[in-house]
Amino acid sequence: MPAMPPPVANELDGLIEYIAQQQDAFRIVAFGLTDEQARLTPTAGTLSVGGLIKHVTNMQAAWTDKILAAPGAGPDRQRADDEFLLREDETLAGALAAFTAQSAATLAAIKEKGLETPVPVPSAPWFPKDVEAWNVRWVALHLIEELARHAGHADIVRESIDGATTYELLAAAEGWEPTDWLKPWTPKG
Repeated sequence: MPAMPPPVANELDGLIEYIAQQQDAFRIVAFGLTDEQARLTPTAGTLSVGGLIKHVTNMQAAWTDKILAAPGAGPDRQRADDEFLLREDETLAGALAAFTAQSAATLAAIKEKGLETPVPVPSAPWFPKDVEAWNVRWVALHLIEELARHAGHADIVRESIDGATTYELLAAAEGWEPTDWLKPWTPKG
């Protein structure tokens, strides 16, 4: 995917393309990492690239369940204890495959239900108690926010691992020609 979403014809296409762009950020930030690197937590926090990919996979799954059940309440998915951790028995490739499948399912659910379908508010303590439902449009915007926030975390973690930045990784992943100001990422060593 290029660094920018393509032109859009309508609101639904715009939301889908911006969600897809943020989803793609996780594939790019993981480009070239080993399983061991994907488990590293090199910043002051406890986040790893692999753990962030697992979290956004589960976050999208929870919202997809809600969208598909709408206008009914649907299940409230519980956060797994290891949601932010790529365990030793898991691989980055496996986490990315699950993420890719869930990302496609999320986009399909938004398209299927349309933007006006009411989506009941989940029961998590951080959600308001005085709102019965949002619509799919609100959920799509929230997904953009949530994906972008965690893609930013993943960018910082990745840069702390090997100095790689998004545009260098995009250039490498997509085979861009080097320029005076942008060289595709290559593994160090």
